[in-house]
Amino acid sequence: MAPSHLLFFSLLCSLLVYQCHGACAEVDSDTEAVAGKGFKLGCISCKKRSEVEGTATVEWYFRAKGEADFIHIYTYNEDGPTIESDFFIDRIDWNGSKQSNDIQDASIYLLNVTFNDTGTYRCFFNRMLFYSNYEHSTIVSKVVHLTVVAKATRGMASIVSEVMMYVSIIGLQLWLLIEMIYCYRKIAAAGEEALREAANAEYLAIASESKDNCAGVQVGE
Repeated sequence: MAPSHLLFFSLLCSLLVYQCHGACAEVDSDTEAVAGKGFKLGCISCKKRSEVEGTATVEWYFRAKGEADFIHIYTYNEDGPTIESDFFIDRIDWNGSKQSNDIQDASIYLLNVTFNDTGTYRCFFNRMLFYSNYEHSTIVSKVVHLTVVAKATRGMASIVSEVMMYVSIIGLQLWLLIEMIYCYRKIAAAGEEALREAANAEYLAIASESKDNCAGVQVGE
């Protein structure tokens, strides 16, 4: 098998593996918000066995910078969302799993961020898993330390991620260009071979016809 075909097969296998196992990925939340803008507080907890049915409710808590205690700010369950704190009224939208009680993404979107939103956020998954012979209850928590700034700053991770994205795009384009050149040369070589075979066949046909004509002349004499 040609190296290019092996590379294509490897990429295809990687894509299939990602599609099979990439349904849920626990990605850490961003931690820097800009005052006056919106901000997504990420909170993801993937089940270890996706085939097991389950349900989950979510609770969010907030501790302002310099404070000692957490306050309950948000709940999401089978009845829908509830904003528990007056400080966040009309400022929180659900941004997690939709149309399912089996919640794995409990992210929320914070509207009109203020400097007073700086602090620590905790989300809790109260999950019930349903096995064939029993039920199992678990509680999972995630923590987000949020800093609010006046102007967005780009972190090194963001810069490296963008650079790698462009490198990947350029690499893919180069690979496609090489593949196109390889295919063009292969097609051109096949065309030349077909022309040679056609010319040889035509030459043999003419030679055979000439030989038959010569034989006919000799018989006539």
